[in-house]
Amino acid sequence: MATQLESSLHVTDLILQASPVVQLVMLVLLLASLYSWYLIAKLHMGYKKAQKGDEHFQKMFWSGAELNTLYNNAQLNSKREGLEDIFYQGLGEFLKLKKRHAEATPTIEGTERILRVGLSRDQGRLEQGLGALASIGSVAPYVGLFGTVWGIMNAFIGLAKVDQVTLATVAPGIAEALIATAIGLFAAIPAVLAFNHYTAKGEEIYNDRALFSEEMVALLQRQSVGSTQETE
Repeated sequence: MATQLESSLHVTDLILQASPVVQLVMLVLLLASLYSWYLIAKLHMGYKKAQKGDEHFQKMFWSGAELNTLYNNAQLNSKREGLEDIFYQGLGEFLKLKKRHAEATPTIEGTERILRVGLSRDQGRLEQGLGALASIGSVAPYVGLFGTVWGIMNAFIGLAKVDQVTLATVAPGIAEALIATAIGLFAAIPAVLAFNHYTAKGEEIYNDRALFSEEMVALLQRQSVGSTQETE
C-alpha cells in the first residue's frame, strides 16, 4: 500500500496527470522562469560591460587627454554608450553653443540639460528588463496559487464521486495542485532577488555617472570663464 502510494506521487506522473488548466499554469510559469533567467543573464552582462566601459573612459578623461581628442574619438565610435556617449552629447552641446558665441551661463545651463537627458537615456537603456523581472516576481506566485486552487478544487470534486476517502485518493490531487505553487515560487524568487540586486547596481552606476557629469560641467565652466577673461 505504501509502495503504491509512493509511486503514484512521483512528480513527473503528477504533472502529466494534472488537469489541463493546471498544466497550462505550470507551462506558463516555466516559460516565465526561463525568460527571467535570460533577463538576469542579459542584465549581468550589460551592467558588467557598462562598469568596465565607464572605468576605461574615466581613466582616459582624467589622464590629461585633450577634450577635443576624446570628443573626436567618441564621434568615430558609432557604438559609444555610457559615459562616453554622455560626454559626447554634453561636449557637443557646449561646443555648439560656444560657436554661436553664447554667454557663459546659458552655455553651461544648456550643457547641463543635455547631460541630464543623456544620463536618463543611457540609464533607461541599461535597465531594460528590470520591469519584466519585477512583473514576474510579483505575479508568478499568484499564478501558481491560482493553479493550486484550481487543482484542489478538482481534487475535491473528484472525491465526491468516491465512496471511501483514503490518503491514497486525497494525496495525489493535492500534491499535483501544490506543484503549481512550487513552480510559481521557483520563478518568482530569483526574479525578485535579481530585480533588487540590479536596481541597486543601477543606482550606483547612475550616481557615478551623475558625479562625472557634475565634474565635467565644473571643468567646462572653468574653461569658459578663463576664455571669457582672456577675451576681455
